[in-house]
Amino acid sequence: MIRKARPDDAAAIAALLEPVVLDTTITFLSTPKTPADIQAEMASKEAAGHAMFVAEDNGAVLGMVGYGQFRGGNGYAHAYEHTIVLAPEARGKGLGSTLMQTVEDHARSSGGHTLWAGLSGENLRAKAFHARLGFETMAVLPEVGRKFDRWLDLVLMRKLL
Repeated sequence: MIRKARPDDAAAIAALLEPVVLDTTITFLSTPKTPADIQAEMASKEAAGHAMFVAEDNGAVLGMVGYGQFRGGNGYAHAYEHTIVLAPEARGKGLGSTLMQTVEDHARSSGGHTLWAGLSGENLRAKAFHARLGFETMAVLPEVGRKFDRWLDLVLMRKLL
């Protein structure tokens, strides 16, 4: 079941994100988010008319997707950026596509014109996933991120809503 995230989901979402932050270059973050961080992010998104959703099965959170304004300032009010993460056991089963459809529909209904993905250049799986969903690579920003003592490229992909 896909539903809006609730504050009591924050610990499960933080647990999904932690190994991605600590063990991979999927994100350039190096410090895991706490449940309080996640709750604050949910509240901020909700206040702005954006959202965070979870995929739940038998009470377990298997994935999350959320979106917010791409950059600050009212000139970017219709450009959104998203984050998606799935539990390892949920990958490759169509759940990511379902979560993305949910966030795209919500973003579109809230006046979104474009949805952006900021991906690590090393995350080939995410680039292929987004391309299958109709995202196009718009830019590669070389060596703008640093993690595990190496420089990382940022790939910006866009989908018109």
